[in-house]
Amino acid sequence: MSNTSVLIVGAGPVGLTAAVELRRRGVECRVVDRLTAPIRYAKAVGVQPRTLELWESAGVLWRALDAGTPMRGQVVYVDGEQAARIDLALPPEVPYSFLALPQYETERVLAERLGELGGRIERGAELVGFEQDADGVTALLRGPDGESVVRADYLVGCDGAHSVVRKGLGAAFAGDAFPEQYMLGDVEVDWHQPPGYGVRCTRRVDGGPDDILVAVPLPGRRRYRVSMLVPDDLATAHPRGTVEHGFEAGPKPELHHLQAVLDRLAPEPTRASNLRWSSIFRISHRIVDTYGRDRVFLAGDAAHIHPPTGAQGMNTGIQDAVALGWRLALAVRDMAAPGLLDSYDAERRPIGEEVVSRTVRHARAGFEADDPETMRMREAQLLIAYPDSTLNGEGASVEALKGGPRPGERAPDCRELCRSAVAFPLRLHELFSGLRPALLLYIDDSDQISELALAAAAAREAARDQLDVVLVLAATAAVPDEVADAPLDGVPAAVVWDAAGEFQAAYGAVGGCCHLVRPDQYVSFRAGRARADELASHLALLITPR
Repeated sequence: MSNTSVLIVGAGPVGLTAAVELRRRGVECRVVDRLTAPIRYAKAVGVQPRTLELWESAGVLWRALDAGTPMRGQVVYVDGEQAARIDLALPPEVPYSFLALPQYETERVLAERLGELGGRIERGAELVGFEQDADGVTALLRGPDGESVVRADYLVGCDGAHSVVRKGLGAAFAGDAFPEQYMLGDVEVDWHQPPGYGVRCTRRVDGGPDDILVAVPLPGRRRYRVSMLVPDDLATAHPRGTVEHGFEAGPKPELHHLQAVLDRLAPEPTRASNLRWSSIFRISHRIVDTYGRDRVFLAGDAAHIHPPTGAQGMNTGIQDAVALGWRLALAVRDMAAPGLLDSYDAERRPIGEEVVSRTVRHARAGFEADDPETMRMREAQLLIAYPDSTLNGEGASVEALKGGPRPGERAPDCRELCRSAVAFPLRLHELFSGLRPALLLYIDDSDQISELALAAAAAREAARDQLDVVLVLAATAAVPDEVADAPLDGVPAAVVWDAAGEFQAAYGAVGGCCHLVRPDQYVSFRAGRARADELASHLALLITPR
């Protein structure tokens, strides 16, 4: 028997994200995958701005940007006529835009980061079964050298739509399957559609599903992943009641199958070439009744599957893994407050339910008639929030705040922050390590410093030093240089000036206020006046006191 802190089953983007989140916090984990090599399919392509924000602190961002290509929007054609052109421009305070990145490249950059952190993938190792008790999980693996037993503190199932972990947990997986079958292909297309734009073409069919072509740009010249309905000669039967989702074995579409659909639906005469891969694909929509019980948890497709509309699936799974990762890291070190692990299901399952419902609607009837900015922010996953989380709280004088994020909402980024000894402006999110909660303190007068220093010291003590502190000075703050250079009486802190007033505007900040930001960049507490006792009491919801 071997031992590990966390056993992760599945080495796709979700499992690798969970491993990166644990390893960068110093937590031992093992990643096993039944496949002997990664699949070279561009199954998931879209990477959302919210995911890129999280990848920044994880050390993955720049290599992902190097490997991907910008996703600028989508051109929509109906019955041969252009019906819409959707541009994916976001507000200027959002640091990153949409990215097209084949899933095998996503897995590569995450695996490289995991290797830098001392982790590795054990391929050809399949989970056979497991049992959990009050102290941990005993798992049986089967690999090239036979069977072995692993004892882990926690087990995380990131093993996809046909999850062994989900079945072993006994979690229900309610939902249904689309009757249609689709085919996918990675090809080059010699049309003159705008670079960086997806293309969606539909032709209405009386009494049947619309004929459809969806082309998503991939890195490379005029390279796209195309999807379309399967022709009759490739259609296969599938037993009802099973989870019908993902790539299917059997005949693969050939170039002439894809070309026939392009001939019918493409917005201009075009020719497909250089077919790299193709597959038949089925779509289901299902959601579990629990994201975890006791010491076993689910994330990604093991917990929720749905149409690929809007590239929500992989990104939702990656954010599952981030949300679980920081909680598990505290639990492994016996620092997680009571109920912290339970809050993973309470927060993430409603998000999964909403994504499944929305993507099914969009697959059937197209995008809803929201105003364009709301639609873009929602699809970018920047509007995800946990307003009912048990981890939320507010403190003294909260009514004095002039707007800004409420507890459970994403912490806004802001620019033009100036720091001593740094010759160029910084962004707020650059100051978040993503490893620990961050306490944001704002002052506009030096008289507030002594009270904020007491609050920061109490918060660091309550968090057992698992806390980053950022002191933001108003552009007009009357603070002497010698005070600004070391203001918090020995408490380590990043001290920045809000040179353009962006922080004040984004957070509705008033002098002496505070915001506590979780490791996954959601606000969990705010107060118009930072008080040591309130901060210590709130942090006890995250981190158990010494």
